[in-house]
Amino acid sequence: MAVESIASRLKNNARIHGHRVAINWKGTHGWESMTWAQYHEQVRRFGGALLKLGYEPGDTVAITGNNCPEWVIADVGAMYVRGVAGGIYQTSTPEQLLYVAHHMEAKVLVVEDISQWDKVVQIRDQMTHLKRVVMIRDADQVSDDLVCSFEDFLASGSDNSDQVDAAFEAIQADDLATLIYTSGTTGPPKGVMLTNDNLAFTAKIAVDLVGGADPSDCVVSYLPLSHIAEQMFSILAAVSAGYTIWTCPAVDQLKPYLVEARPTLFLAVPRVWEKFKAALETKLGEATGAKAKIVNWSRRQGLKGGRTMMSTGEPQGLDALKYRIANRLFFQKLKGQLGLDRLEMAVTGAAPIGKDVLEFFLSCGIIIHEVYGQSEDTGPTTFNNPFPGQRKHGTVGLPLPGVEVKIADDGEILVQGRNVFVGYYKNPEATAEALKDGWLYSGDIGEFDSDGFLRITDRKKDLIITAGGKNVAPQNIEKLMKRIDGISQCVVIGDRRKFLSALFALDEEGAPALAARHGWPTNLSELATHPDFQRHLQQGVDKANSELARYETIKKFTVLPNDFSIEGGELTATMKVKRKVVNEKYASEIEAFYEGLD
Repeated sequence: MAVESIASRLKNNARIHGHRVAINWKGTHGWESMTWAQYHEQVRRFGGALLKLGYEPGDTVAITGNNCPEWVIADVGAMYVRGVAGGIYQTSTPEQLLYVAHHMEAKVLVVEDISQWDKVVQIRDQMTHLKRVVMIRDADQVSDDLVCSFEDFLASGSDNSDQVDAAFEAIQADDLATLIYTSGTTGPPKGVMLTNDNLAFTAKIAVDLVGGADPSDCVVSYLPLSHIAEQMFSILAAVSAGYTIWTCPAVDQLKPYLVEARPTLFLAVPRVWEKFKAALETKLGEATGAKAKIVNWSRRQGLKGGRTMMSTGEPQGLDALKYRIANRLFFQKLKGQLGLDRLEMAVTGAAPIGKDVLEFFLSCGIIIHEVYGQSEDTGPTTFNNPFPGQRKHGTVGLPLPGVEVKIADDGEILVQGRNVFVGYYKNPEATAEALKDGWLYSGDIGEFDSDGFLRITDRKKDLIITAGGKNVAPQNIEKLMKRIDGISQCVVIGDRRKFLSALFALDEEGAPALAARHGWPTNLSELATHPDFQRHLQQGVDKANSELARYETIKKFTVLPNDFSIEGGELTATMKVKRKVVNEKYASEIEAFYEGLD
């Protein structure tokens, strides 16, 4: 009898509701689908193909490409036969791809298409462990003995069911099940080792915490599958609850996919919510007359009713009637335009989100639930549960059931539970630094409020110590600055400096819209230096500074005539700022703040 695992849950889904749709994707001729029975069969065949290559327990598979059914099949297929999959971000350079694939000693590399294969060509001589490159598409464009198509690879594993069954039955709870490679913001990526028990335990809790997800639910899978948050929603929780995923190749294609899928569960990183907010604010700002009155009245009811739902439960009496009217007149129409009219649970995570963003969506009838965690504890540590009194904006929620969270003397958040990883792959030194006496040292600074909700102050390594010896948490300041209309990103500078300064990146959609309303130049380079826009920014900085201690205030700033991007190197694949890259890339702008002061 196999132990409880993601693989065993998939097998169970195939047995209980094998006819139900598990995965939808857009093919060359429109939408296509795969049932749970088909999903399970392809996973078995992928695992069988690995065994044909001589795979032993713990051997690894590397996967790179956009979200698609084959990515998921390869990941779970490795688990099914006691192999270990590790994702590589599809935006990786050849050198980054080589580092991760070589570090995990991958015998099989699954790549999406010819563009990913072109990276492999540049480094293949250095990939000494590699036995096979499996191409999801475009294999017919490559003539190389190392390469086969995904279909041919599956076919090679279709005739050894006994071997697959034996491997499946031998799965152990403490077997290594997957490798999640960190984004490498401060150095080479580290391989986070997660076991079958880590995944099964945490996925079950996640399903319960989102209100008991079941086969009637669905999600759009669009964030990189190399990241634990997307894996939790698109693979681990999906298999555990039996709901359908719709794969979307990239975040810039998200809107039409949402409209078609109409998900009931939706995870978005803060930057996605911020972009939605900027677009909606522009559109709502165009309303006039009776329409504007309806919008403004409805948003007031949304805020009032939403706060009641978060604290004590459904609005009562007249407030309940007003909320229902606002829902009919405004909320449902707005959510329908976004493809969120069936939404039951909205989640944000992976980076801090501003309270202004949370309250904007609350006023539109959408309660966003913030989750906090990291790859090292399988995704979630705390969560704002969708139940009255168990969610609070401005916090990252309550500890997961069965997970203990405490604050060290220096403010660092420590975590203990079955969700905590077993270490970093082939890196005992980093493991010893992160795991001490059974506790995960998160690297984050935080505090509990009087109701037991956790607040994150900052990343420990991001804390700024000014020349005057003051400890400054930059993320809190940056969240305030990002409220300024037209600004996409803010990075606070000031470590060992006499005062704090800031780099602002322009919102490529919001800034031109703001400029058009005021008659300013809509070209970003011109707008960045325009005197009226500079005055607008200074007013925003002054307002944010009024909410800060004197030593936390921003004394100088400069505007970059562009937004940060993954392609530009300033953002990770999940759109978190790479501070080291920003500091190096904009060193001359930073030094200009402090010229003549040292």
